[in-house]
Amino acid sequence: MQVFKFGGASVKDASGVKNMASVLQEVGYANTLIIVSAMGKTTNALEVVIKNYFEDKSQLPGSLEEVKKFHTTILLDLFKNENHPALKKVAVLFDELKTFFITNKSPNYNFVYDQVIGFGELVSTTIISEYLNAIDIKNNWIDVRTQIKTDDFYRRANVNWEETQNLINSKFDKTILNITQGFLGSDSNNFTTTLGREGSDYTAAIYAYCLNAEAVTIWKDVPGVLNADPRYFEHTELLNKISYREAIELAFYGASVIHPKTLQPLQGKEIPLYVKSFINPKAPGTRIGKNVTLEPMVPCFIVKKNQILISLSSLDFSYIVEENISHIFNLLHQYKMKVDVIQNSAISFSVCVDNIFNNIDKLLLHLKAKFKVTCEENVSLYTIRHYNENAIRQIEEGKTVLLKQLTQQTVQVVTK
Repeated sequence: MQVFKFGGASVKDASGVKNMASVLQEVGYANTLIIVSAMGKTTNALEVVIKNYFEDKSQLPGSLEEVKKFHTTILLDLFKNENHPALKKVAVLFDELKTFFITNKSPNYNFVYDQVIGFGELVSTTIISEYLNAIDIKNNWIDVRTQIKTDDFYRRANVNWEETQNLINSKFDKTILNITQGFLGSDSNNFTTTLGREGSDYTAAIYAYCLNAEAVTIWKDVPGVLNADPRYFEHTELLNKISYREAIELAFYGASVIHPKTLQPLQGKEIPLYVKSFINPKAPGTRIGKNVTLEPMVPCFIVKKNQILISLSSLDFSYIVEENISHIFNLLHQYKMKVDVIQNSAISFSVCVDNIFNNIDKLLLHLKAKFKVTCEENVSLYTIRHYNENAIRQIEEGKTVLLKQLTQQTVQVVTK
């Protein structure tokens, strides 16, 4: 059993869908489960739809129609027939989405977000499943929400592993090619939940763990895991092999090629993870597994943009020790801040956070009741694994360094 995951870039248009089919034909698809993300920038487009629902309902129909039009263009490019059943199935999904907006009574943004955003994956997998069937790659379409069960922490749900394992074992048919959605699950009331942005990789790992898969392959538009994001760094290098531990470190610090939650379940059963190119599917790519060392041993660069650096100091010059630190972290948890780096001294505490849930103003107001607070927005956090002086100089050149922290293997630098 093998698990393949195809991201949005790999199926961003009709050519991408056809290329995905070619990859399957070239590398084989026996005993395979395919996890697919939303097509292209659909998730971003649906976020605009959600924003309009809450802030400007007059724009809602138009923004929703744009999403439908995008997928209709792909459908007509693939099937050349307006009466093909695939178009009707997709139309039903969009009607279901419109009905949700009419009938929804919940003012909870995170709940609405999860009910809406998942239609990107439902539509993409419907289109791809129908296309594969049309070219005689017979497959079974699965609604992932019937198999992956979670709590109701909308937008970052936690998996109920026991229930998920039981459902997958009882419902999964290994005799046929299966296709399902990444990113999604459902709670005990069968409302849609999501596993966090880029959670499709995590979906692949969940299924691999539950099915005791031989391997997981993530198909990307890059040759494998690179030592830096080519959008921000020149002269990147392919990492041929990475240990689970090293990959988890890279994921934790924000390497975008791997979702942070993906590696733990794979490591638990020693399931290797391959990152390969859907442009050159026979190339070896990157292998992540047990008992391997980083190859080649080079500095690995990670950058996270649009971060917020919060600096705190006590109002009465008292020490910031256990009691204060506990209070700060309780607030960071309460306002759902993703903490990326911390640094403290006797009377000061700095933290770089990712304001995922847009709660920064509430957090700052709460902190100001007890601390002197300064806040620097739109900063960049650079992390270098296996750094050297030249690597540090490369990221600091021409920037203002606001915070710098070094350990034996890792340096983190916050810049403006």
